[in-house]
Amino acid sequence: MSRNLALKSLNSVTNAPGGAERRLEFLFSKNPHISERDRAFAVHLVQGVLRWQIRLDWILKQYVRFPFGKIDPEVLDILRLALFQIIFLDRVPDSAAVNEAVKQADKKGRKHVARFVNGILRQICREKGQLPYPHSEKQRDFYRSVYHAYPMWLVKKWTRELGPDMALRLMETGNQTPRLVVRTNTLRNTREDLLERLEKENIEARAVPYAPEGIELTRVGGSVSRLRSFKEGRFQVQGEAAQICARLLSPGKSHRVLDMCAGLGGKSTHMAQLMGDRGWILALDTSIPRLRGLKRNTERLGIRSISPVVADATASLSCFRSVFHKSMVDSPCSGLGVISKHPDTKLTKKEDDIKRLAMVQKSILFRSCEKLAAGGEMLYVTCTISEEENEEVVESILRKNNRIIFQDLRQRIPAWGFDLVNDNGFFKTFPHVHGMEGFFAALFKKL
Repeated sequence: MSRNLALKSLNSVTNAPGGAERRLEFLFSKNPHISERDRAFAVHLVQGVLRWQIRLDWILKQYVRFPFGKIDPEVLDILRLALFQIIFLDRVPDSAAVNEAVKQADKKGRKHVARFVNGILRQICREKGQLPYPHSEKQRDFYRSVYHAYPMWLVKKWTRELGPDMALRLMETGNQTPRLVVRTNTLRNTREDLLERLEKENIEARAVPYAPEGIELTRVGGSVSRLRSFKEGRFQVQGEAAQICARLLSPGKSHRVLDMCAGLGGKSTHMAQLMGDRGWILALDTSIPRLRGLKRNTERLGIRSISPVVADATASLSCFRSVFHKSMVDSPCSGLGVISKHPDTKLTKKEDDIKRLAMVQKSILFRSCEKLAAGGEMLYVTCTISEEENEEVVESILRKNNRIIFQDLRQRIPAWGFDLVNDNGFFKTFPHVHGMEGFFAALFKKL
């Protein structure tokens, strides 16, 4: 069951980030009888194939005797699933991985397909201790691209910007299973209260080192949505770096706040918490399904101060008469700081996307500035470590808008997060340095 659901999920992958994961959740909803163990295995398979697909495809190419592109897409995903188990899952016997792949191929109704899958995989099993890779020194970047499963353009970019050693550490960290971190809903309980409740639900958890409301769930044993504390709205799933952003903007209890790209409302609901669910938050997004998800989250968390509205943040917002004391611009970005959580980023993002996204980011920031009251503050946030989308966007905004000034975040962030702000006054985290998602934030004030 797990392997078949994983295969269906992978077959449906599009260029939209998180497409395979959303498809898998849909399949789970259609198969409610599936055990938590099988659900977890299916998720692990899908994430693993996406995370390591570049290496998996390289290995397969060494054994296929005809053009790789001629392999049927579904057959290719069958091979990837089995190969991931053979290479990375010690607890799965090679024979089991091969046999299940042959069964999946046999369902295609063509015996030669099953024989092809069986032959390729059994040969790899025999030789997996000596698989051919590019030379690690003579072809350093190519080797890292293949072995660590990152596109060549990204290997070169990170090596150029960070140096070869730091780039390697970043790649290795990005291939690790991400931490599961949640944010305490302080409208309903304290972090200490929530830790006690989680312990009663047999969940291993601990406070995170930075975000004051953050808790890492170190052992869950299933989906968090099944937990009573989740259903009671006592917490929201949100990464540690993302939790810090609302505190950087620091909205007050009587403020009008504009969330330009609200999504499912992680930062909107956190700001509402910090505001005591007073004031008003206008949460914009172009996606109706995302805003429906935000609405469900606000209902579960017991939050009433957020108004979700479908709107394009790159277009004129003149239809909204209000001006705002605070604005959160969590802009669309390349997502290079959250690859461990969204491994399909390696496969869907291209180098050209970075320049295109930077233009979108500038447009959203300009629209946000238009709706900001004099003396109001705007926080620009991305989940990427790309300078073109971060520092260079900030420089462009300051250069082109003389009513906006930069605010040094060293003057804003509490003592617990001081080492997360660099010498230029930007909030900037790296997965391999800070043990959390790679985020960037810059604070502006309107004159």
